[in-house]
Amino acid sequence: MKIVLVEPEIPQNTGNIARTCAVTGSSLHLVRPLGFSIDNRYLKRAGLDYWNKLEIHCYDSITELIEQFPENNFYFASTKAAQSYHHIKYCFNDFLVFGKETAGLPESFLKKNLDNCIRIPMGDQLRSLNLANSVAIILYEALRQLDFPLLETGGKLKNIELNGD
Repeated sequence: MKIVLVEPEIPQNTGNIARTCAVTGSSLHLVRPLGFSIDNRYLKRAGLDYWNKLEIHCYDSITELIEQFPENNFYFASTKAAQSYHHIKYCFNDFLVFGKETAGLPESFLKKNLDNCIRIPMGDQLRSLNLANSVAIILYEALRQLDFPLLETGGKLKNIELNGD
């Protein structure tokens, strides 16, 4: 899977998302401007020692990214979307796109892509979930549908193999 962060602002969120991408074999695509330097110590701390195991790409605009992958599906996460994320049938190389923490994706952009806008169901009393949590929820649903390709589903407990099914 491919995770896209459009203008992320909080380095700790991006670091956590980078770690999630690394452990799931997902690539991370960042759309500028970033609200931090990629060398930021908080970003590196949140991503721990996973940075060298991560495929990361940067773009100057969301349009540039979409134009580079015309055959791929793009799904845009937003609290303003009508369709729940679990109603989508995901494919292996889909892009899951998330907006910046303080504003999300621009409403004008969402209106142009209504059929591919998705949301996480939640109560209406609060604004939204944390960005890193939102990425994990939607990414793991997509991976679950694909039967967790290339991921270990069983663990080991003191030399005892546990079945992950």
